[in-house]
Amino acid sequence: MKLDVVDLFSGCGGLSLGFQDAGFNIKHAFDNWKPAIDVYKDNFNHPISDIDLGSKESIKFISSLEPNMIIGGPPCQDFSSAGKRDETRGKADLTIKYANIVSSIKPEWFMMENVERIKKSRILKDAIDILKKAGYGISIDVLDASYCGVPQARKRFFMIGRLNSKDDFLNAYFSKNLSNKRMTIHDYLGDSLGVEHYYRHPRSYMRRGVFSIHEPSPTVRGVNRPIPKGYQTHSGDPVDIENNVRPLTTIERSYIQTFPKSFKFEGTKTNLEQMIGNAVPVKLAEYVGRCIMEYLSDLDKGKVRQIGQMTLGFDVNKQIAVNQHY
Repeated sequence: MKLDVVDLFSGCGGLSLGFQDAGFNIKHAFDNWKPAIDVYKDNFNHPISDIDLGSKESIKFISSLEPNMIIGGPPCQDFSSAGKRDETRGKADLTIKYANIVSSIKPEWFMMENVERIKKSRILKDAIDILKKAGYGISIDVLDASYCGVPQARKRFFMIGRLNSKDDFLNAYFSKNLSNKRMTIHDYLGDSLGVEHYYRHPRSYMRRGVFSIHEPSPTVRGVNRPIPKGYQTHSGDPVDIENNVRPLTTIERSYIQTFPKSFKFEGTKTNLEQMIGNAVPVKLAEYVGRCIMEYLSDLDKGKVRQIGQMTLGFDVNKQIAVNQHY
């Protein structure tokens, strides 16, 4: 039986599509940015709604959907290395809203995704406290997408909870299913881009700007700038900028995020770049979903010992100090 899932802060649907591909039934999605909602509607058969997720009405409505699982990636700008990293600015509060929704509705499962830096934040500790008090066993890991079927060196934080389970119940599944080598763009797309090297604008000119398709892409961000006039070749650039080098197009960047070529992106270039950069890579979401499915299959087969009560003495700092996979 497929688990019924609700996706909060869904964006254009990377997380939804990955979990759908892993065998979950996405019943409903929620977001409050119209350009992303429009793209989502073009690509999924189930509904998406724009409501205030902090309201009592939203909790009542989500509860009426009777989800087995709530998934979501609360906006991460206040934790992101690309932003100001100030968790008092407001976006970080959405992490607490997510935890409050889950603890109020109490589906059997939840899954939260965010940037790696969230593990250093006070907000995360507060969210974990809310979820632990609601009765969830929690597994936390930071996954490098390039070991999970994505041609991109993108590290993301995942927190998965299940009612009345022990902590760290899923970590072994995350570890054992990792690839033994990083996926490159060429591994995933072959020569279909028509270039061997491409430009990705660096945050600082102390960093390289030219990359090869024979390595994982750096993190796809929400901006995609042209090559500036007078760009000086960096010592780490594999070739000179004049060597048939160009930025990837908006749609090519969606492929690096492992959206399928059939996925429809309609909207302004600026909006599409932002929603693609903010999305969870589809294959990374699928990887996490398949680890959960494998755990459930092992439960059915009696390979996993069911724990009837929570592990006592939960140490938030220990849980956050996860093993990182490179």
